[in-house]
Amino acid sequence: MKPSSATAAAGNIVMTGIVFMLIGDLLFALNDAMGKWLVASFAVGQVLVIRSLGAFFVLGPMIVRQGPRALFNVEQKRLQLMRVCMATFDVGLFYAAVAYLPLADVMTFYMAGPIYVAALSHFFLGEKIGWRRWLAVFIGFVGVVIALRPSTAMLSLPSIFGLVGSFAFALTLVMNRYLRSTSDTTLVTWQTIAALATGIVLVVLTGDWRNVTLIDLGGMLLLGVVATCAHLLITRALKLAPASLLAPLQYTLLLWAIVLGYVFFNDVPDTQIIVGAAIIVFAGLFIFHRKNIKGTVPAEAVPPDGH
Repeated sequence: MKPSSATAAAGNIVMTGIVFMLIGDLLFALNDAMGKWLVASFAVGQVLVIRSLGAFFVLGPMIVRQGPRALFNVEQKRLQLMRVCMATFDVGLFYAAVAYLPLADVMTFYMAGPIYVAALSHFFLGEKIGWRRWLAVFIGFVGVVIALRPSTAMLSLPSIFGLVGSFAFALTLVMNRYLRSTSDTTLVTWQTIAALATGIVLVVLTGDWRNVTLIDLGGMLLLGVVATCAHLLITRALKLAPASLLAPLQYTLLLWAIVLGYVFFNDVPDTQIIVGAAIIVFAGLFIFHRKNIKGTVPAEAVPPDGH
């Protein structure tokens, strides 16, 4: 193949990765909006149960192709269990927060995930972070505080759900670094099973299982299909294009959250949310920029959203 042809082919592959990333982010935003709509009428446990069952429409054929036995042949089982717990907290707390807060508010908390990853990677992964990135991490935290609204309201339970959920999300990403040799099918399957089990426990404890129409049932099943497809698209995107190129595209989630929140829920983000979100995005982009200068941005720094 001639150099020009090879360059063109490489460019097409990268462009495919960018398209997959953008579509994956859009699907995650749709997943979040659908989740907010559903938890307004149904308990989080019920949504988790039916959503998880829907995910197996996509995961089922992948498990068969990989072989069910491969699900149990995993490295570092304790860390796998911890990752599953964090991923479950992430999903459950996200739905608990979005039931009470505007979609853009919750997504603002979650956009700080890569900033948390930068800080946690220094302590748990031994990655060196210079003073400029530490400053960006601090500025990102300032953005989170502004978005939380510096008052007694920032200690409201839904805000705490969003904050703790975003931190669980960041811990999940850090653990992905250790478990990068585990197949995506295995990782997603176990966190889906855990979400299913958590939903069942919540339903049993609360006794809150409401009658559903065919539209409601279809929406919850579709929720699992959309989330799983989004995860797979973004995973494939990271194999086709450099993470340093794809990482900034993750912030389109916040744009979609604002648009979908307005269209479906008539939510208009206030000034503090917009200012806090802008600071978080700026800090996150700077961290990715500095990481790109120092080396390659790890795939784990790009949140797959596990919602």
